[in-house]
Amino acid sequence: MSTQRFLTRPITRVSGEKSEVRPDHLALEEPLEIQIAYGPQATREWKTIAITMRTPGHDRELAAGFLVGEGILRSLDQVEAVHSRGPRFGEEGWQHSVRVTLRPGVKIDLDRLQRNFYTTSSCGVCGKTSMEALELTSFSPLPPTSWQIDPQTIGALPSHLREAQAVFDQTGGLHAAGLFSCEGKALVIREDVGRHNAVDKVVGAQFLAGRETGSILVVSGRASFELMQKAIASGIPMLVAVGAPSSLAVEVAEKFGATLIGFTKPNGFNIYAGAERVRLDAKNQITPTIDVSKIREVMK
Repeated sequence: MSTQRFLTRPITRVSGEKSEVRPDHLALEEPLEIQIAYGPQATREWKTIAITMRTPGHDRELAAGFLVGEGILRSLDQVEAVHSRGPRFGEEGWQHSVRVTLRPGVKIDLDRLQRNFYTTSSCGVCGKTSMEALELTSFSPLPPTSWQIDPQTIGALPSHLREAQAVFDQTGGLHAAGLFSCEGKALVIREDVGRHNAVDKVVGAQFLAGRETGSILVVSGRASFELMQKAIASGIPMLVAVGAPSSLAVEVAEKFGATLIGFTKPNGFNIYAGAERVRLDAKNQITPTIDVSKIREVMK
């Protein structure tokens, strides 16, 4: 197996009436078990809390970011160690399990850990269908920010993200996520077959390094409820997506004071919540002729 995060396989390429056998690159997808160890030093217990299909690499970051997004980890001071486990595979010696060991005095909510849910590479945390999932984890509304970002900077963010997608160039099959400062500077960018895994990796990278998470989370696909949850749990006030947001993602952003932007292109984007963080020219704003509140009332 190559040290790269893709495999080369022969395929049959059909074009019109012609066909040919040619090599093609496939993004790697392998299972990762996320475990958590807790309790007094002499009587440590551990549990498997998730199994996710991911692109191998940055697995420790993925595990840490996942636990941050679930509200289980709030501070690096809670963590004693994060290490990979199990038989090694591939030239880079990847492993199929990561165990996050908490410090002896750290208490966790065992009832929440009993869920033992399964996570796929595409859907995020399955079974979460309402905002109660966020409220149960005691996430607080995001505080107001003192900064604004101009539209030109926002429009350029997907291009900066795309420029860093080395494996996507080979396979066309990976999502990307990146953390950016409010000035539009890239802090960390990761790729994965799962868009929620990519987000976990960037959040985990900042968390394990003890750095601030950043001001803006940029994702290469759509903005789902799960991604909005991860941003809020990490204290990231702005989520910028290349694709469309879901209705629940918008509802969550409004409730928790986040900014949600979708359909982001160099020449424009849609602001679904939190427009106060975008520096808009008041002279060019158009007053709506439709009462949006009445539309929402009808749609209920």
